[in-house]
Amino acid sequence: MTDGSATPGVSTMTPMARIKAILGGSAGNLVEWYDWFAYTSTSLYFAKHFFPGEDPVGQQLQTAAIFAAGFIARPLGAWLMGIYADKAGRRAALTLSVALMSAGSFAIAILPVYAQVGIWAQLALLACRLVQGLSLGGEYGASATYMSEMSGAKRRGFWSSFQYMTLVGGQLTALLVLVILQHTLSTADLEAWGWRVPFFIGGLLAVVVFYIRTGLEETSSYIHAVEGEAKRGSTLTLVQDHPREFAAIMALTAAGSLAFYAYTTYMQKFLVNTSGFTKDTATGIMAGVLILYMLVQPLMGWLSDHVGRKYTIAVGLGIGALVTYPVMSAIAVATSPLAAFGLIMILVLCHSGYSAVNAAVKAELFPAHIRALGVALPYALANAIFGGTAEYAAGWMKKLGHESVFYAYVAVVMMVAAIVAARLRNTNKTSLILED
Repeated sequence: MTDGSATPGVSTMTPMARIKAILGGSAGNLVEWYDWFAYTSTSLYFAKHFFPGEDPVGQQLQTAAIFAAGFIARPLGAWLMGIYADKAGRRAALTLSVALMSAGSFAIAILPVYAQVGIWAQLALLACRLVQGLSLGGEYGASATYMSEMSGAKRRGFWSSFQYMTLVGGQLTALLVLVILQHTLSTADLEAWGWRVPFFIGGLLAVVVFYIRTGLEETSSYIHAVEGEAKRGSTLTLVQDHPREFAAIMALTAAGSLAFYAYTTYMQKFLVNTSGFTKDTATGIMAGVLILYMLVQPLMGWLSDHVGRKYTIAVGLGIGALVTYPVMSAIAVATSPLAAFGLIMILVLCHSGYSAVNAAVKAELFPAHIRALGVALPYALANAIFGGTAEYAAGWMKKLGHESVFYAYVAVVMMVAAIVAARLRNTNKTSLILED
């Protein structure tokens, strides 16, 4: 177990204690992301209740705008929670973030619709997503820092990959809940009230995780930071002392987030509105993709422990940049669900070079006293600018009749990030996480 007398560089955790910490952090991360993605998985059904009209693409564009608005709160959440995690501890920040997410989910589950209260329904939906944005903005930095610090030097890529594995697991769980609802409720019931069920489930799961997280062990890195004299959680210190690391994380996150939302959340709508698949078929395709995508994360993390994390990111993003345009063009005209599945798998496998190890790499770039804020703030800023607007940008370009411009946009951002990753120091050897 860890304690305040641990010596930097020397492991004081038993294997079971390490696994317990990783699983505890992972469970909360999964629920947080489930709650976040419940919105995107059900938006095809509830969009007309909040944005009435005859144009389904226009309705999805408006719900995508609310989705993007949720990202506006994420940098603020990252900033506040990053400071809180560096000052009060990783465990305290993780507990607070899941409490906020639970409140947002329960609120969406009981919201009145446009026919009942008019524009107030839209404003209430926006408010709920802003609360969830605050939560998730803080969740990423706190969980990435906690799991990286608990992972140990030799297998940090492998163990920290569970952070993104559970991120994808949360999205997958949201899709699977929708699949179950699609097969147990009529379309009319699902559109009338069934779309609320995933939000009730998310709120309840978040309450359970809240109690789990109150029992998590604190990391040795944080304990040593408390004992030291360094100024913890200082935004000025972050910007002045670590400008290159700040910029690098923004570049990596811009590509990672944009590609992730293009390949996963937007892809479900892409399969329906562009490829022409039914909603049920599109959901099934994406469920299969996400299962394999989730399972490959630890494998890629294990690989990074042997070849270097910077190399898996650079190669994954570089290949992804080269194949995005032709692969998405092929998906647009695909008529076979199996063909669409295989093509999307090419994209997410490339993205796995980034996704599996990004948490560890970002955490390893900063000293403990500023680590949570250093991971969270640049990530949230880039995620809001590029990830949060991905669906809206894609929908807008489609509406203008130039959907393929979006494919090129994703490819260019990924190539820039691949170059940045190639120029990073090899954190396998230069990690600033000193405690094992």
